[in-house]
Amino acid sequence: MGAVLNAASALIAPPEIFARKATVMYKLFESLINPFARSSTETPPGTLWAYLKTQYAPFRKWMVLMAFSGFVVALMETGLIFYSGRVIDLLSASTPESFMAQHGLELLVVAVLIVALRPAVITLNHLLLEQTLASNMQEQVRWRAHKHMLGQSSGYFQNEFAGRLTNRVMQLGEAVEDSTYMAFEGVWYAFTYVLGAAVILAGVNPILAIPLVIWVILYSIYVAYIARRVGVASEKWSDARSMVTARVVDAYSNIETIKLFADEGTEEGYVLSAMKRLRLRFQRFLRLMTELNFGLNIINGILITGMIGPAIWLWTKDLVSVGEIAAASALTLRLNGMSGWIMWVIIRLFEHAGVIREALRSVAVAHDVVDAPDAKRLQVSAAAIEYRDVTHHYGKGYGGLDGVNLSIAPGQKVGLVGRSGAGKSSLVNLLLRFRDAEAGQILIDDQDVSRVTQTSLRQSIGMVSQDSSLLHRSIRANILYGRAEADDAAMRAAAKRAEAHEFILDLEDSAGRRGYAAHVGERGVKLSGGQRQRVSIARVILKDAPILVLDEATSALDSEVEAAIQDTLFGLMEGKTVIAIAHRLSTIAQMDRIVVMDQGRVVEDGTHDQLLKRNGVYASLWARQSGGFLGKDETEADGVPG
Repeated sequence: MGAVLNAASALIAPPEIFARKATVMYKLFESLINPFARSSTETPPGTLWAYLKTQYAPFRKWMVLMAFSGFVVALMETGLIFYSGRVIDLLSASTPESFMAQHGLELLVVAVLIVALRPAVITLNHLLLEQTLASNMQEQVRWRAHKHMLGQSSGYFQNEFAGRLTNRVMQLGEAVEDSTYMAFEGVWYAFTYVLGAAVILAGVNPILAIPLVIWVILYSIYVAYIARRVGVASEKWSDARSMVTARVVDAYSNIETIKLFADEGTEEGYVLSAMKRLRLRFQRFLRLMTELNFGLNIINGILITGMIGPAIWLWTKDLVSVGEIAAASALTLRLNGMSGWIMWVIIRLFEHAGVIREALRSVAVAHDVVDAPDAKRLQVSAAAIEYRDVTHHYGKGYGGLDGVNLSIAPGQKVGLVGRSGAGKSSLVNLLLRFRDAEAGQILIDDQDVSRVTQTSLRQSIGMVSQDSSLLHRSIRANILYGRAEADDAAMRAAAKRAEAHEFILDLEDSAGRRGYAAHVGERGVKLSGGQRQRVSIARVILKDAPILVLDEATSALDSEVEAAIQDTLFGLMEGKTVIAIAHRLSTIAQMDRIVVMDQGRVVEDGTHDQLLKRNGVYASLWARQSGGFLGKDETEADGVPG
């Protein structure tokens, strides 16, 4: 009620006071819900209603008030139409001279209600619907979906289009918010309006309520028939729309590859096929809309004739007044106008239901790599690493790792070599828990990595990979990703150690931002491969984790920069446990140990000199190198990534 009085008082205040009061009122209702509040970390339900209930939980008590205020608004609207009929009867029964004397007070009370109470109640209803519901629901849904997506494993994203996932997350928020809004603003309002109309007409004469009841039954049956078909068509349409988005984003993300291979024709055909499918499914959806309008006009014709005809007949029998006929006619014509809107609302609800179900295929997927219920933070003291009988075949029964046993002492620097597909990358991915091992254990300082939190595990490991993609943010933001709390001096010092400071100062983006403020483009495309790698190295230097993983860390650098970076990396290795993967064997020859892998197993282990003397796999790889790289026949020996 306080909100109602505030709304009423705001209407009669001076403009500047009204603006201030309105702003305060808006903020009050907007702040009733925090869409970014911590929520359950469980996997979202995969069914429509179960999912909606989880999203409605924070809004539940306000939804009761939304329903009540909407109920009152609808009854007031039907009451106005009914009262207009009463005014006609009062005018007919009075003379101009006596009308105001007899009914003036009544009209004054009604006028005050219309001018003051009605706008206040309607305003309260819209504040709840728009400021409390609409302004928060959409972002709550998107935030929760995005947060859940971030918890998915790397393998999940490798099997999906980034564009399709993005489209589903964005559409999901809009669909949930819009369908909820329309359920209150459309369906609930219409239900209350029809109920009020039926009560009024039955009060005038029960015969007048019969056509309305028949119309409601026919209308409901027809809506249910069309809506089910719309739900199916909408889900297919939404799926096709997501696929078009996915293929377009995939093309834009890989535009250099498309242009490099001069294959625009093939790419056009790839996207065109998805667009044709989208067009076909949209056309099927529109056919249902045309069919809907045809049937709706027939049903509305039945309502108009079925209501006004009996009303006139009752008037001829002196059973209803002219004013009551006018009210019944007005209600009928209002329902005729509303019916199309109500139908559109219901169709939109079923359309949104299809969009939500389609989005839940991606959102309501359980994480395949999760923290154990009793997971604790990893406590790194010495940074010893141990693989015990670790097996992982990516669910295929082959490839990956096969019973690997490997111990790395604290502070030891281990080079990891082997042909493509030998299992090198698998060894690192399992250490980082990008995937979970199918069998065996990986320990850091005698702590099973599967029993510690993923965040603390990855905070303890710094990694420079061959794929040095960056976030489409400033250079500063990309380097500080290694340690967000670091100050500007530490960030610049890291860039200098990575031989990146000089070229960073010369950068300028399209918005005129220079130096460390310059943005690098999506995946860092505005920088050269070597520049991206140096920024990535600066990020790891700033992170200063006790365990360091280098996966072809200098592969994108030219010889001069590589020589400078090698010195930096060797300095970075001091006091850390290091795993370095390299095809360029000269880059790891000075490591404490070199571990040779083949077909998912450790086949040799020793120093560079020891392994050469054995004249085994490592000696063969060293002998076959040309310019420091593995020979072609070796790197292509196995098509499975290492």
